Amino acid sequence: MRIKSVFLSFSIFLFCALSFSFAQNSPFFIEGKYAQSAPVSGVNERQKADLLNNTLTEIEIALDSQNYDKVINLSQSLIKENFTDYRLYSYQAMAYEQLDDCNNAEYFATKAITLAPSAVDPYVTRANCYFKNKKIPLATRDIEKALFLNPKSERAQKAKKDIYADPVKSTKDTTDKTDNFPKWFTKYLIIIGLIFIVLLYLRYRNPEYVDGQGRRLKEYNIKEQYKFIRLIGEGGMGKVYEAYDNALKRKVAIKRIRPELLKNGTFREQFLSEARTVAMLRHPSIVEIYTVIETTTSLYLVFEYVDGQTLETRLDIDNYIPFKEIKEIFRSVCAGLSYAHSLDIVHCDLKPGNIMIADFGPAKVMDFGVAQKIAKDKKDKETFSVAGTPAYMSPEQQKGFTSKQTDIFSLGVCLYEALIGVVPWGVKGYNLNTQKIVKPSAINPRFPKELDDLLEKALAKDPNERIQTVEEFWKALESCELKNN
Repeated sequence: MRIKSVFLSFSIFLFCALSFSFAQNSPFFIEGKYAQSAPVSGVNERQKADLLNNTLTEIEIALDSQNYDKVINLSQSLIKENFTDYRLYSYQAMAYEQLDDCNNAEYFATKAITLAPSAVDPYVTRANCYFKNKKIPLATRDIEKALFLNPKSERAQKAKKDIYADPVKSTKDTTDKTDNFPKWFTKYLIIIGLIFIVLLYLRYRNPEYVDGQGRRLKEYNIKEQYKFIRLIGEGGMGKVYEAYDNALKRKVAIKRIRPELLKNGTFREQFLSEARTVAMLRHPSIVEIYTVIETTTSLYLVFEYVDGQTLETRLDIDNYIPFKEIKEIFRSVCAGLSYAHSLDIVHCDLKPGNIMIADFGPAKVMDFGVAQKIAKDKKDKETFSVAGTPAYMSPEQQKGFTSKQTDIFSLGVCLYEALIGVVPWGVKGYNLNTQKIVKPSAINPRFPKELDDLLEKALAKDPNERIQTVEEFWKALESCELKNN
């Protein structure tokens, strides 16, 4: 027995040593390098465009001269200043590929593809990295996509030759090395590894529970990963906390859904489905959902944390926002909504409390908690349960119908409140029978007639008579200018 015990201990020690050795060759990548850069705030759009073009030229020269560190530093300097040109990510991915840092190269190539799905170079870069990491199916998929986009791309053709020529050779080399390794020792290590994994599972497994809908849920203590700092908001859906992610070392916002809402199994399933859909949104003007955590008793949404204040708070404090600043805020809001609508996602609860004015960077639309995915085969309209904030809901939304024009109506109410300080229905003189709003120019003569027309169309009772797209809304607002005294 003592000999067996010693033998078992030696086996476990040998397996751990080998595991540690293998781990040394598996870098854990969280984020790429970020270079210091001079701020570009305060410059106009033409200067930003010139800065972008000049920097891209420098980057291309640096690539040609194989100065890859300079490529990375120049790209990061603009990315940190909220430039979103896909070439900044694509060139950075190329540089990391040449430095044999495939983790970073894959990450930035994927970022570039997200921004420009029809660009060829990011697919080729990512395919090369997949090939180096022996992910042949993924490499093949990306290179075929690149050649589909541009069959004449020399870089893609060269990568295709490498990918289709080397897998057989790589497999042969691996087979030869395996043949030289004792098979009995390989089996022995596998058995020891399986025993070790089973022991770890039995030691650290979480108990499972079955809820009322027959689903198995694991017990999870969210405070093990997140440190809750303070309560920052509360609404009809739940409470929002500022928290700190101990694993990724960053601030987050966590929304805990009210437990009484989760008792309805249908609501829970619908909410989870919609949350997963909204989690796909990636845009500078939308607060990002990092993850959804479902436990036996609670449901949490983990969001990007943004330093700043909501439009609602700003109006409560100042009761007035300069027209120029209003246009800047709604430029970002319209950009975020336009992106969501392009994916057939409707916010359904747009209001000043869900528009975050960031201390640094663009304003952001947040809390897509009741957002809806519109089915394309239902003529861009679908019937859902009523959800939202009544003062900002369109007439059809109050009846349970939701469309992209629903957000246009809410956007108009938000703009009116930003201009006047109250929602249209709270202004003295509003006619409940005709539902005619008091025109902004009647309250402030400096507001132009074009602004009155914009709000009248955005707040039309019939969605077919309303402004149809966010782009049309922003184009009309952008052209409005205050009258001189």
